[in-house]
Amino acid sequence: MRVVVLSDTHAPRFWKRCPPAVAAHLRSADLILHGGDVCVAPVLDELAQYAPVVAVCGNNDGLDVVAWGAPETVELDIEGLPVAMIHDSGQKTGRLARMRRRFPSARLVVFGHSHIPWDEEESGFRVFNPGSPTDKRRQPVGTIGLLDIEDGELLDARIVPVAQAASRGPMTR
Repeated sequence: MRVVVLSDTHAPRFWKRCPPAVAAHLRSADLILHGGDVCVAPVLDELAQYAPVVAVCGNNDGLDVVAWGAPETVELDIEGLPVAMIHDSGQKTGRLARMRRRFPSARLVVFGHSHIPWDEEESGFRVFNPGSPTDKRRQPVGTIGLLDIEDGELLDARIVPVAQAASRGPMTR
């Protein structure tokens, strides 16, 4: 199963519509996870045109995102892999142990909030933040996460850049 992980899209300020570089990955998604700060529910509807979406509510999300079905935390099973999601995992110091205590049955915790890509694993427990595809803050490029899951195993987890190519003026045909 191919899972595309997004967070901190911050629409409509930074996400007017799905960026082409993100859409290219979404086309092969079996599932989309959104780690919060969607900001407006129509983004989740847009993502759902590609694949089923599971989202958590972030600190900038409105009531429409909660009404769409984004709770504060989610625990789910993806192809036999126990996964948890939360928007804000707290400070980086002690994050792995804190998330293991918060979600003792999970083997993977997806989070957002910082806009900083983060992938840390210890003893079969992993915490994963895809960064932001649209509001990169101090990061060199926008990013998303890609997960490959099969038979209860996380086969691959990676953070990939989704930077837009620099504009070179109007396109000609």
